[in-house]
Amino acid sequence: MFCNRKPFVNSKIKIEKLAEDCKNQQAYFRMVSGFAGERYEFEKCLPDDFKREDMTSYRRGDTVVLRFPLTTGKTVLYKLTVDIDSYPKYGVVVVDDDIYMVIPTKD
Repeated sequence: MFCNRKPFVNSKIKIEKLAEDCKNQQAYFRMVSGFAGERYEFEKCLPDDFKREDMTSYRRGDTVVLRFPLTTGKTVLYKLTVDIDSYPKYGVVVVDDDIYMVIPTKD
């Protein structure tokens, strides 16, 4: 017997407003692997009225792509926590124009 699953990507985002401007934005991207997928934490400058529904996620080959709205008005600094559950395994995450390799490590 074999598993006949179709490719998918599911994402959940938690947003936390850090500042009313983006001058103290930290350039980090953290990944934590879990049983049900990966969690990514990073800071991003986004529109003041950013909502969870404004982020889109999709698969492109072995890549998971996260897209955020273009900033045209006032922007504020958010801490984002994005949980991704995807099949099959992916090796790259693209956040707008930033590319990150997903490299599992062993303890």
